Amino acid sequence: MILDAKIPAGPLAEKWSKHKFNLKLVNPANKRKYNVIVVGTGLAGASAAASLAELGYNVKAFCFQDSPRRAHSIAAQGGINAAKNYRNDGDSVYRLFYDTIKGGDYRAREGNVYRLAEVSVNIIDQCVAQGVPFAREYGGLLDNRSFGGAQVSRTFYARGQTGQQLLLGAYSALNRQIHEGKVKMYTRTEMLDVVVADGKAQGIVTRNLTTGEIETHSGHAVLLCTGGYGNVFYLSTNAMGCNVTAAWRAHKRGAFFGNPCYTQIHPTCIPVSGDHQSKLTLMSESLRNDGRVWAPKTPELAQKLRKGEIKVSDLKEDDRDYFLERKYPSFGNLVPRDVASRNAKEAVDEGKGVGASGVAVFLDFAESIARLGEDTVRAKYGNLFDMYLQITDENPYKVPMRIYPAVHYTMGGLWVDYNLMTTVPGLYALGECNFSDHGANRLGASALMQGLADGYFVIPYTIGDYLAGIGPKPIDEKHPAFAQTKKDVEDRIAKLLALKGTKTVDEYHRELGHIMWEYCGMARTEEGLKKAKGMIQELRADFWKNAIVLGANEEFNMSLEKAGRVADFLELGELMVDDALMRKESCGGHFRVESQTEEGEALRDDDNFAFAAAWEYKGDNVPEVLNKEELVFENVKLTQRSYK
Repeated sequence: MILDAKIPAGPLAEKWSKHKFNLKLVNPANKRKYNVIVVGTGLAGASAAASLAELGYNVKAFCFQDSPRRAHSIAAQGGINAAKNYRNDGDSVYRLFYDTIKGGDYRAREGNVYRLAEVSVNIIDQCVAQGVPFAREYGGLLDNRSFGGAQVSRTFYARGQTGQQLLLGAYSALNRQIHEGKVKMYTRTEMLDVVVADGKAQGIVTRNLTTGEIETHSGHAVLLCTGGYGNVFYLSTNAMGCNVTAAWRAHKRGAFFGNPCYTQIHPTCIPVSGDHQSKLTLMSESLRNDGRVWAPKTPELAQKLRKGEIKVSDLKEDDRDYFLERKYPSFGNLVPRDVASRNAKEAVDEGKGVGASGVAVFLDFAESIARLGEDTVRAKYGNLFDMYLQITDENPYKVPMRIYPAVHYTMGGLWVDYNLMTTVPGLYALGECNFSDHGANRLGASALMQGLADGYFVIPYTIGDYLAGIGPKPIDEKHPAFAQTKKDVEDRIAKLLALKGTKTVDEYHRELGHIMWEYCGMARTEEGLKKAKGMIQELRADFWKNAIVLGANEEFNMSLEKAGRVADFLELGELMVDDALMRKESCGGHFRVESQTEEGEALRDDDNFAFAAAWEYKGDNVPEVLNKEELVFENVKLTQRSYK
């Protein structure tokens, strides 16, 4: 099937404006007759719930945390992009659009990306009005810094805690609507399935994580704002609770899954220190503004460092290879994440890695501290430096940070059209939960931009078009689909609780993560992917025989929670491998070793793979069907991506 993304016709800069005018509207008196379900209360979910309630809709919002404030959006550090051009350095909406298309290696839709760039300027105004304490420069204007993949400064930030401050803004707007009675908030509640009745999404099934109670909730539309699936790798920068369950269960109810193999490896993370770890810690990309990435010039020097025979301070400038500055003089340390990550891996593979494990490179602030002063550097990055010190017991003001790539973000997700609707009518996906805006690689500081764009400025328009079409007739909660979906959830829980084997769910998760990182991580080969597929199938079969799940449903049961999420990861992992096998090209974060330039850069195959892959579920243990959305480029020229 060739999918229709419903991208409006007409000039690029006019698509969104004309589309908004052509969408059906729901008049204010009728809005209060509609009920909307929002699953997830991070930036996308909180902004959508607050905006829709402010418009007059009745909203039910769900999160599995004890408060919306604990959504993983708080972990975003470095900033949020917007084409304000406060620096007068040549930025524009078109340049942000172009940088994002190029950064995603020409595997995103032009229409969606231009809309994202267009509404970015409104996001900043909205957040300032909410009281988000963005950094300011000496004249009082909001300050900007640079991020990878751009030669202008367009990233607005609040020290190294931008995500937290933005979420507090959205959370305050959400709380206002909770107080007004327009949002009913369900915390400690996990969505376990979507109710599809008469071909439309009309509700969800949830489990109360404290009592185990299984409930159904009805709504005229369901919005999934549940983040990405990076934890399929076990070790990632995601919070341990982040999972794919909501999106995956929607996928099994008919929502196509787009580009699952597109995962982002972030170059600036604290390296793995041992088998005891359950997650990794991100050091913001903003650090690459003032930090210089390097490795010893020879494996011999690196070996001496690892053995403690010499210190970092013993290495002269001539002994250091600032490999990003050497290879990419135009962008230097601010190349996109996929490029920086592959080059760090290359340095380690050549034997130039540092630290006890030898799997790290340096991020050095000595030059910036000498040039700007320690107080200036501390004002910019103090909380990030403190975090690094607490985790590693090394002072980055005195010695270089050690960094290495780690799984961070997922560009894949539920396939959605221009209106953010999945292939199930009435079911929408916002933020990282969908696949729409970043192509094969996300530029830094664009995740917050997309989440808030979807929640504040896109879904309030597009959902009205669907709701006006179906009318405000109450949802029939006695429809057989509600009872059947609830029974399906209860049966799945009973099946998990019946597992009384010898291996813990965490052991299976760790094994899956190892397979994914080794064979579907930074570099992928056909041979390795085929091997991974077989290993995952064996692991999944073993899970349903030998896993152990403790306790009962009618209680607080983290063993049961994890089991359901890992079971979904085991199925998703195989689809990711299938997607990576199918895409016999390199693009962005998807690097097939067989498809690279003479200089080791990603080599696309635009003749055969200029499409978004949308996978259709056909049943357990049945191969999924590939559907395609052809990507049409009318405003940018498909070229080999270069940051030299």
